[in-house]
Amino acid sequence: MVLDRWKTQDREREGEPRIVQVPDLCKKRLLGYAETFQELARSFGGGFEASGEDRQALLEARRVWENRQVLESNFSEVAHIMTQVADEVFRYEPMEEKSRRHIVHAMREEGIVVEEICYLPQTDNRRAVGVTMYTRRKNRRPSQEAADMLSVLLDTHLQISAASPYFIDQEARSFILVEEPRFIVLSGFSRAVKENEAVSGDNYAVIESEKGRMTVLLSDGTGSGEEACQGSERVLDLMEKMLEAGYRMEAAANMVNAALFARGEEQNHPTLDVCDLDLYRGECSIWKAGGASTFLKTEEGVEEIQVGNLPLGIFRTVEMEPVHRQLQDGDYLVMMTDGALDALAENNCEEAMRRAISEVREQNPKEIAEKLLQMVIRLSGGHITDDMTILVIGVWENSGIT
Repeated sequence: MVLDRWKTQDREREGEPRIVQVPDLCKKRLLGYAETFQELARSFGGGFEASGEDRQALLEARRVWENRQVLESNFSEVAHIMTQVADEVFRYEPMEEKSRRHIVHAMREEGIVVEEICYLPQTDNRRAVGVTMYTRRKNRRPSQEAADMLSVLLDTHLQISAASPYFIDQEARSFILVEEPRFIVLSGFSRAVKENEAVSGDNYAVIESEKGRMTVLLSDGTGSGEEACQGSERVLDLMEKMLEAGYRMEAAANMVNAALFARGEEQNHPTLDVCDLDLYRGECSIWKAGGASTFLKTEEGVEEIQVGNLPLGIFRTVEMEPVHRQLQDGDYLVMMTDGALDALAENNCEEAMRRAISEVREQNPKEIAEKLLQMVIRLSGGHITDDMTILVIGVWENSGIT
């Protein structure tokens, strides 16, 4: 099993939790790399000291100092991630022998050979299972089929983690099955491209992780057309890569901001709108860098969520303070770009949108997004003067049917 490549504690005490961690040699090397990057970060630190009276020289010196600050931040974050990995501890518990034999026999009857299986303790008393398995025949089997079988055998609703292989084949592979989250979400979007343009400058992305989280990203590129599309695509691509690599949200956003700031493009300042959902706890964190208002629709009404941050790339750093909300069954989050909001021909566009959302009776997120966009276009006289994107996220308690 993949765990065998890590250092484990004494295996002879049956029934007790066991620990897997990075081997001492690997840990030492990782910590060494982390210290190297931290030392590099320190070398780029320090305050700005102005000297001389030449304005152009002062501006160039400050630009160099600002770039050094960007490098300091980047190297520090890399050092932080390496230290986290080096100190990571992975706990598991052997499965009871009777249960293990029963599962091995039942799965073999279905053509799947189980080599090893164990419990993986999670936070909040959630259950997870680690299993190494392969098929006895040449045909591949979707790994979710095995998850469904084990759900019945263990009397727990399990699903394949996002990091596990999608298929089971003749090569033994390790899979992690996690307990289904308390909540499920569906998303839908609708958008309109600015008149006389071929592509939209708005882009969005949805990231799902094996830890029961979903992150929705929305970016509005500066202007419209191909150049704006490339700008927002670049923001989302960098954010996805860094979040999947383990960067914290604030650090990832600041690194993207620093990359844009360092390019010195005065007309390229895309927005960034983030909605991060914990599907086990039903919690939502909203981050904004110049994004339009987000609306939360609940049984009590519709709340407007706005944070007065500037778009990316204007200053060397960006401060993104998250707004946290607890979600309930049947809640909806409505994200949009400012093209959809500004098109409402009223003094208070946010209030007009809030009323429109409160009057929507559809339940499908895609249908809600389409109805809201049609309403916006109708109120703007049928003219699309800017790219418009509306993205709706619906939240429901998991009934176990999925």
